[in-house]
Amino acid sequence: MAILLERGNDALKVNPPGSEQTLTTNGSNWLWAVTAVFLLVFLAVWALSFKPTHNERIFHYIFKVALLTGGIAYFAMASDLGWAGVPQTNEQDRGGSRQVFWAKYVYWVVAFPAVALALGLLSGVSWATIVFNVFVAWIWVVAYLVAAFTTTNYKWGFFVFGTVALACLLLTMLTTGASAAKRVGSRTHYLALTGWTALLWLLYPIAFGLSDGGNRIGVTQSFIFFGILDVLMVPVLAAAFMFLARRWDYSTLNLHFTQYGRVARGGHVVEKEPAAAGGVTGPAAA
Repeated sequence: MAILLERGNDALKVNPPGSEQTLTTNGSNWLWAVTAVFLLVFLAVWALSFKPTHNERIFHYIFKVALLTGGIAYFAMASDLGWAGVPQTNEQDRGGSRQVFWAKYVYWVVAFPAVALALGLLSGVSWATIVFNVFVAWIWVVAYLVAAFTTTNYKWGFFVFGTVALACLLLTMLTTGASAAKRVGSRTHYLALTGWTALLWLLYPIAFGLSDGGNRIGVTQSFIFFGILDVLMVPVLAAAFMFLARRWDYSTLNLHFTQYGRVARGGHVVEKEPAAAGGVTGPAAA
């Protein structure tokens, strides 16, 4: 026990940073805590998937992927891995090179489309709209990634492109999505979950502008900002979905497609039919 208590965080010793602006040991400790949150919520959602609401696991699948990816990404960043040194201008007397963690953007490439997918399924919008939202989320993240690794002021051009993509995503979710949710009776919960998501997503451009974009705050400070946003975005949102899903009408939402396969409402499903004499069901009974 004494050995465990004496053991400290030696991630920066094993994987030393190589830039002037780097992650600190306290920052690594914070990232380990965020890693634990993601993995604990992943385990909780995984356990709930054994006996899901209405025997459907679609939201469990979506958030398990996002949570596990988040756990992996934060494990890498807490270990001081998944980064590259990017030269910075002398803004706010912060010259030299800065650790830019590309692992964070890889996580967002998975998590943000996953959130858009989950909200799209809840709203009842068409698959075309859901696919559009997923691709726009990818454009947003990739544009920010390119901006983070651009060493001249042209980075702000990519930042603007990414922010426009974010605006398109939010506009679609708050208009088309809200209208569709009203039609299927999920408007109240959809607006609450989408409003929470929109509020957090609007803070990401600010966090990026202060950190990887504008180099106004240090690496550790930026991870405190992003870590809070990421925890509120996926683990908290996943918990809200798991709690509220018990009150949703999956038949009206047309979400009965993980238990029996994708079958339209009112369609023929052999497993749903009562057993005939001799245990034979459906057409085979004839």
